Amino acid sequence: MKLWDKGTKINQNVENFTVGKDRELDLQLAPFDVLGSLAHCKMLTSINLLESGEFTLVEKELQKIFTDIEKGDFLIEEGIEDVHSQVEFLLTQALGDVGKKIHSGRSRNDQVLLDLKLFTRHQIEQLVGKAQELFKVLIENSEKYKDILIPGYTHLQVAMPSSFGLWFGAYAEALADDLALLQAAFKLVDQNPLGSGAGYGSSFPLNRKMTTELLGFDDLNYNVVYAQMGRGKMEFAVLSALSNMAYTIGKLAMDACLYNSQNFGFISFADEFTTGSSIMPHKKNPDVFELVRARANALQVLPAQIQAVSSNLPSGYHRDYQLTKEFFMPAFDQLISCLEMTQIMLSNVKVNKHLLDDEKYQYLFTVEMVNELVLKGVPFRDAYKQVGALVESGDFKFDGHLNHQHEGSLGNLCNEEIKQKLEKTISAFNFSKIDKAYQELLGRS
Repeated sequence: MKLWDKGTKINQNVENFTVGKDRELDLQLAPFDVLGSLAHCKMLTSINLLESGEFTLVEKELQKIFTDIEKGDFLIEEGIEDVHSQVEFLLTQALGDVGKKIHSGRSRNDQVLLDLKLFTRHQIEQLVGKAQELFKVLIENSEKYKDILIPGYTHLQVAMPSSFGLWFGAYAEALADDLALLQAAFKLVDQNPLGSGAGYGSSFPLNRKMTTELLGFDDLNYNVVYAQMGRGKMEFAVLSALSNMAYTIGKLAMDACLYNSQNFGFISFADEFTTGSSIMPHKKNPDVFELVRARANALQVLPAQIQAVSSNLPSGYHRDYQLTKEFFMPAFDQLISCLEMTQIMLSNVKVNKHLLDDEKYQYLFTVEMVNELVLKGVPFRDAYKQVGALVESGDFKFDGHLNHQHEGSLGNLCNEEIKQKLEKTISAFNFSKIDKAYQELLGRS
């Protein structure tokens, strides 16, 4: 069954090529297709394209299909092109001609776009939850190890004193900013395209604001041409935000690989969190972080793939957009798995509390000595030369104490402020509004 079927048998090679991976990916869209259909049919009833008795039958059957999806009992049957066709087939099978009425005022174009937006809102909510869990571990570790110093590097050269507090806290704040960018992308997602049809609206008196409220959208894609132009643009915006978070996670993973090596020895993990070598019995490899790094790198390429497919297309719908689903939809699970594994690893990290006992780190404190001389009235450039001469002669030794107190420094991590930054961003998502709308559509409120 195809929603566009006019009775002509299509060449099997053409059908296989054009369907692609749609049937496989569409299973993930199934619950959202049902939610969109519930809202659409309720709106059709309000403008008398469905009778109230018909809507009652359709509503009950759609809610049953949704329950079957939750149970894992839903599938796209052989010969049925996609999830939209499968849902309409099940309704028609159960209700006869009433099931054939639900596509009034709707195109498969705005139906797909709606499903993708509902799917994306859900996936972003899952992603935000995982990012929060990792953020919590990072902040906890930052506080727990804030007094343990480590070398800071520039150009991979020993530079100035840092701390585990600064290192963990840096990635916590990076995540907070990543979520702010994701929230900006979410605003593009959280606009209702339903009713734009094939991109040119409908002669039916559709109530688009009603479906916007029923589905818990924050706003409407008003211009029907722009609603369809949003295909590809939405995916690019969201994947750019995911790519930004992947950049953070990949950099953290690289640090962890480096710091876990014997030459650095900053951190370590119990045997159950590492892997071994087939010939070297001493090896404890950080394979989790190496795979996180690789997956994070792969995620950062995805926005360019979306651009390559969609950026040079004219307005209106084109079948090219079908391919964007293959890049877009799996990205969420990939990033979520990276966040989950990073959180597990950092919840079980062991830090080296005696790093700076090693003589090679003695020059970490040259700037501290320069600053102490400046505080005693020595001009900065003269103090710099004095300390440089001590280093050259091998007589440098620092016996002072660290006094970093400005915001965000060793002695003033500002973790509470970073937490507030995150909380402000999280509250702007307003996921509870969406959940409430869905519960009402499903008759579960």
